[in-house]
Amino acid sequence: RGSDLMNYGLFVMTLTHLLTHVFTRVHTTLFPVLQIEFNLTLQQLALIAAIPPLCQTIPAIPIGLLADKIGSKKLLLASLVMSVAGAILASRASTPLMLIIAVSLAYVNTTVYHAPAYSFVTKLFKPRDRPRALGLHGAGGTLGVAIGPLSISLIMGVLGLGWRQVYLFWLIPFLLGLAAVLAIRSEPVEDAPMDQAEQAASPPVTSLLATSLVMFLIFLSIRVVANTMTDSFLALYLVNDRGMAPSAASLVIGLNIAVGVVAAPLGGFWAVRFGEKRWLMTVYALAYVSYGLAFLAPTTGLLVALYLAYGVLTLLGMAANSAIMAKLSPGKKRGLAYALFFLPSSLVGAVAPFLAAAIAERFGMASIFAACTATYVLSLIMLKFGVKVRP
Repeated sequence: RGSDLMNYGLFVMTLTHLLTHVFTRVHTTLFPVLQIEFNLTLQQLALIAAIPPLCQTIPAIPIGLLADKIGSKKLLLASLVMSVAGAILASRASTPLMLIIAVSLAYVNTTVYHAPAYSFVTKLFKPRDRPRALGLHGAGGTLGVAIGPLSISLIMGVLGLGWRQVYLFWLIPFLLGLAAVLAIRSEPVEDAPMDQAEQAASPPVTSLLATSLVMFLIFLSIRVVANTMTDSFLALYLVNDRGMAPSAASLVIGLNIAVGVVAAPLGGFWAVRFGEKRWLMTVYALAYVSYGLAFLAPTTGLLVALYLAYGVLTLLGMAANSAIMAKLSPGKKRGLAYALFFLPSSLVGAVAPFLAAAIAERFGMASIFAACTATYVLSLIMLKFGVKVRP
């Protein structure tokens, strides 16, 4: 414990983070196919996008409290079992309702996973090493989010199978993940010990709801509005407005996240060097410029290039985000802290798809991304002036 990144616990957390997120963007990437198969309107698609994040909110706080009380391992096992159940149900879905239930299971799985997993990782490492460890852990989740849409390109575009087989494909990897978690022999119950110099530089946090933490959660919530609006209707925009094939759109969406496999760990190392908040402000500012320019691009090729740049820059900030939350929260309540950390994505994620659908119906699909750009800028202002982080 303390500084060794070649740690079995970190390896398992990274692997399970990958598995936990493989279904995150599969259903929205499949919207062009689902819209035709089930004859769905934009508002109905928004409902499919909104219900799973809403289901995430119900167990969030109890799971955070449980993570602090009973540890991580049992909750990680429960998370993977829920993913298996969701995959089986989705592979047999014959109605939109069945698909919503299946995807909701997969989303609740992430709630069950995040608090214990992030608590586990942050307690394994000292504050100076957390951004690096969280960068590697984040790379696993990023790869999972990316592999979902990329597996659509492979299974539907190359192999010519149906969308239900995308969900069925992932059963064996989930079983391997269960075996990896069962092999964990011990888990940390408190933060890694610091020497006197470290303690002087980073005095312990005693309150979970200090002003900076609350402002940080507000910053995250504003970001999630733009992020969820983009995720919900990007595939439809690329197919219907830019003329891309569904498999090509899923490839672009997957690649936008796949770059995080490299960007997330690198961002963790650079956050240590430059400071988490300073690094986050820099990469997010550049990311939002790239995002805004992407949807003004006159050609699809330029849009894709700028959108991928936005993905790289955003994911360079992933580890800094997670490390800031660890700095702002007390170690003994780290599970609850990370439950709060991911709660905005569930709460706001349930509303944002309807907002995006309303904007698209009134002003056109492209107007969603103009609204998202303005929202991203607002979040950056909140981070700059509302969140105070120790060096």
